[in-house]
Amino acid sequence: MYKMVIVVNDIEMSCGKLAAQVAHAAVEAAIIAYRKRRRLFKKWMAEGAKKVVVVADEEEILGIRREADRRKIINAVIRDAGLTELAPGTLTALAIGPDEEAAIDQLTGHLPLKK
Repeated sequence: MYKMVIVVNDIEMSCGKLAAQVAHAAVEAAIIAYRKRRRLFKKWMAEGAKKVVVVADEEEILGIRREADRRKIINAVIRDAGLTELAPGTLTALAIGPDEEAAIDQLTGHLPLKK
């Protein structure tokens, strides 16, 4: 079984901004998977393209990204352009995967769901 987890930064964002940042992260990671690991991408899509959204602070997000890079797990960091409610360069989200659920859970399984 496969999934993608989007880790959102625990900062003040409107619901619309949050949704847009999650979408940016998911699309970016999916494009990377399609280009670099197409077989994995197709398996994930065939299972319904499962996505889960969790929350962490910036320091933890960057640590998760470093570990994902070390383990060669697809990931995409999203930083805001600063055109609306956040300062330019603000880290808003990190997509991990798609990959096998067990591999992603090792990195993000301890994080709470975004409410």
